Amino acid sequence: FYLVHFRVSLQNIFSMSNEANGDSLSNVQNLIDNLRSDDLKQRLNSINQLSLIATSLGPERTRDELIPYLKDLADEEEELVSVLAEQLGNLVEGVGGTEHINILVDLLENLTTVEDANTREKALSSLRKIAANLSSQQINEFYLPLLERLASGEWFTSRSSATGLFSICATNVSEEVLESFFTTFSQLCFDKVPNVRRSAAINFGSFAKQVPKNKLISELIPVFVRLSNDEQDSVRLLAIENFIAIASLLTQEENLTLLFPAIRSSVSDKSWRVRYMVAEHFCELCAVIGKDLTLEELVPAFLVLLKDAEAEVRIAAAKRVTGVCKLLTEEQVLKLILPTVRELINDQSQHVRASLASVISGLAPILGKKATVENLDLFLQLLKDEFPDVRLNIISNLDAFRGVVEIELLSDSILLAIVQLLEDRQWRIRLAIIENIPLLAVPLGQEFFDTKLISLCLALLGDTVYSIREASSINLKRLAQVFGPEWTLKNITPKALSLVHHPNYLYRMTTLAVINALSSVLGNELNESILVPLIVRLASDPVPNIRFRVAKTIQNMIPFLNTSTVNSAIVPSLDNLKNDSDQDVAFYALRALQSISS
Repeated sequence: FYLVHFRVSLQNIFSMSNEANGDSLSNVQNLIDNLRSDDLKQRLNSINQLSLIATSLGPERTRDELIPYLKDLADEEEELVSVLAEQLGNLVEGVGGTEHINILVDLLENLTTVEDANTREKALSSLRKIAANLSSQQINEFYLPLLERLASGEWFTSRSSATGLFSICATNVSEEVLESFFTTFSQLCFDKVPNVRRSAAINFGSFAKQVPKNKLISELIPVFVRLSNDEQDSVRLLAIENFIAIASLLTQEENLTLLFPAIRSSVSDKSWRVRYMVAEHFCELCAVIGKDLTLEELVPAFLVLLKDAEAEVRIAAAKRVTGVCKLLTEEQVLKLILPTVRELINDQSQHVRASLASVISGLAPILGKKATVENLDLFLQLLKDEFPDVRLNIISNLDAFRGVVEIELLSDSILLAIVQLLEDRQWRIRLAIIENIPLLAVPLGQEFFDTKLISLCLALLGDTVYSIREASSINLKRLAQVFGPEWTLKNITPKALSLVHHPNYLYRMTTLAVINALSSVLGNELNESILVPLIVRLASDPVPNIRFRVAKTIQNMIPFLNTSTVNSAIVPSLDNLKNDSDQDVAFYALRALQSISS
């Protein structure tokens, strides 16, 4: 019924519009027709452009025809309804402004009670978006009744959604209404359905930020402490993030008195998931608590997490070692943190050691040169770890040592670790170390590369895995950018470009990848004297894959060649290739010629 009205509406619009607007209106008509399409993608596309449809229909017809039709969509596929919930927040102007906001609020209310949690959350987001444009009077008129209905709903879905509206409504209400909010929110925090309590835990911090501090302390924090001790660990772990939100609103003394008992309880919680969540957010918690309380209260708790019985907790805590140490002095790190770090280096879980290895290099600037040298065995032991990810994580972060200690102190261990990683059976490990080798160029220096690493880098061009050979080509380009054209000419081009004679076409393909990578680094003169002759040679290769890669490589090289060279050497080769018997070769050759002419 409503769809028919849409089509009549558009016919009226068409009749009143000039021909110039026809295409645009036709597109809108298609969008409206597709609201009823059997194709889900077309319907989703129409829902995503509700604002355009509403603009075309006008506010009155949007209210009278489009909105009633959209209400019928609440029983459609979850994906469709979820997108609808998101787009309704953009229809304020489409329905005629905030004076008609009740139409959207009513529709969104229905969507906040559906079973799908994602749809409910998007409906709440739309309600928050709409509320940002409303006056206090409109909030009180439309949102307070909505909150009351949802909070007293029979189904848990409505009560769950209600917890997300308190932060919207709390800013502009009387003290009496605010008191009723505390009572209602408290009831939801202790609802018999865990889903409701979880929603309350998620939205606790946003509500807390909107109430006066005295009310936060007297009304909400006691509720929060009880919530953080909920029987369901899924509720308790969600309370952790709210420690941070609430602690930022209190003084150090208030935090120590009101929150720290709950924090200590969470650190020793019987559920590893709760302890994991504490470790995951430990640095943020330290930041809002301040250095003094961090040292007195949180560092002991952190050491407990580093020694937790569950590997997942130790992994999360180890990842935060450097972040916590940044808040401490060198002496405090050496005395309090480093002994436990030494234990983690020998942890039975390889994933714990890998997590620690990803951040431990960050301790060097904190400890300073003397203490770093004295504790260098920590880094060396991780560089010799049997698990490749541990060694890889250390090498990936060696840049942190720059300016603190001479990298030569680690060079032998670094070289051994690199060699082992490049020989690893897993090609992804080899790929990861290749991508990190250029980062070592500056810390290790040109001499170290010339004597120790360049031969390894060149050998990778012959790896059996294509991704490794491709990454090796890019690696050579990055090294060339660091050490310059002369170094490249001496150390890279002789070996890398000699593969042009290899009987296996895959290695000749690698030569093309190297040419493509180096052409932007060597400069016009070297490109013309070294790379162009190789390109011309490969243009007559018997393998079609080589020839069409030649055409693609030429197209990339053109900006780095002189016009005379292009006309004398490149164009003749492309002229031959455009008549190639292989269609792909001819296609890319023609494209390269068009690029030259343009």
